[in-house]
Amino acid sequence: MSDIRHSLLRRDALSAAKEVLYHLDIYFSSQLQSAPLPIVDKGPVELLEEFVFQVPKERSAQPKRLNSLQELQLLEIMCNYFQEQTKDSVRQIIFSSLFSPQGNKADDSRMSLLGKLVSMAVAVCRIPVLECAASWLQRTPVLYCVRLAKALVDDYCCLVPGSIQTLKQIFSASPRFCCQFITSVTALYDLSSDDLIPPMDLLEMIVNWIFEDPRLILITFLNTPIAANLPIGFLELTPLVGLIRWCVKAPLAYKRKKKPPLTNGHVSNKVAKDPGVGMDRDSHLLYSKLHLSVLQVLMTLQLHLTEKNLYGRLGLILFDHMVPLVEEINRLADELNPLNASQEIELSLDRLAQALQVAMASGALLCTRDDLRTLCSRLPHNNLLQLVISGPVQQPPHAALPPGFYPHIHTPPLGYGAVPAHPAAHPALPTHPGHTFISGVTFPFRPIR
Repeated sequence: MSDIRHSLLRRDALSAAKEVLYHLDIYFSSQLQSAPLPIVDKGPVELLEEFVFQVPKERSAQPKRLNSLQELQLLEIMCNYFQEQTKDSVRQIIFSSLFSPQGNKADDSRMSLLGKLVSMAVAVCRIPVLECAASWLQRTPVLYCVRLAKALVDDYCCLVPGSIQTLKQIFSASPRFCCQFITSVTALYDLSSDDLIPPMDLLEMIVNWIFEDPRLILITFLNTPIAANLPIGFLELTPLVGLIRWCVKAPLAYKRKKKPPLTNGHVSNKVAKDPGVGMDRDSHLLYSKLHLSVLQVLMTLQLHLTEKNLYGRLGLILFDHMVPLVEEINRLADELNPLNASQEIELSLDRLAQALQVAMASGALLCTRDDLRTLCSRLPHNNLLQLVISGPVQQPPHAALPPGFYPHIHTPPLGYGAVPAHPAAHPALPTHPGHTFISGVTFPFRPIR
């Protein structure tokens, strides 16, 4: 590598960057012939840092900086290289050598250039770059993934109005990148503050992507060899946890964002009665649409987990991730005052209950009812949530039921209008009169604690 370095030092910045890619292409192509997964050693990484990211090898030397035109030309060189390289394994290892964080001073330059490269790839539809970026997102700590997501959101949702249309087109070009991008965006925008509510254009695009093809959010999971123990600190296999967080927290987060001002310590009657305070109609419909899509995806997971021999062994929705979500809901509900946000609290808890129920039934969430009772014990009362944490009525196994059948939560008590399953089996039993259901009559509900 030292001979290569000496020859590169005699070239201008752009020529040196182009040549270092050429030399490393040859180097890794020969390495891949003898080893399917060659180890990227220190030498190639140092060459890339010095001649691509302009970080000098000598500590005393001043770092070089490319001007805007030179940087654009460098991005074009890199885009063209990945487009013209036909071997995916070579593309992937070069991309990894370029942009895998090293924990040094070159990481800022590395992440800045990566954001601009992927943004350019979106603009000119360079699918090989997007596929490499999808793999990078899968194997890189989440701290760096959200930085890339933020760069793309800034470019296509904030800087130029209407540019979101360009980002929408990658749905058909690289679904794998879309899946990883959604996972990164849900990690970035966790609705913990008003600044971390996803922009409307971004939300609408993601909801439409998922509604059009719900399997989009399972692409990484379905196409990745998976161990039962997943690494900590990286993106999830699916964006399901982040999307559930969006749907559940959205009513409360938007209510907090438009929280009415206090007058003498109280909300004025005029503002309290204003239906415009809280989530607007468009946002409400988008989150409802997203919630439906997430539930539909959850319902398919039992089959996919069984096919991968992971049913009961791998929870795609970790219980440990539900704990902070429930704590955030509880905090938001207390902060907003139930008297002024009763509808939002009810909607949030309804969505939480539905997500928990379907996730447990499909095997995506592995926990016991006792775990749920403990977790949800401090939340405001909600009828649907109480039914979910109370659990289904236990029924004996039945040969006619398919595997994985999840019994109904309610079984009508005998004698209350229910038709006996085998009326001929008990001819001596007296028949109880059926009770007519009268609409509008309330009945007391006592939650199980």
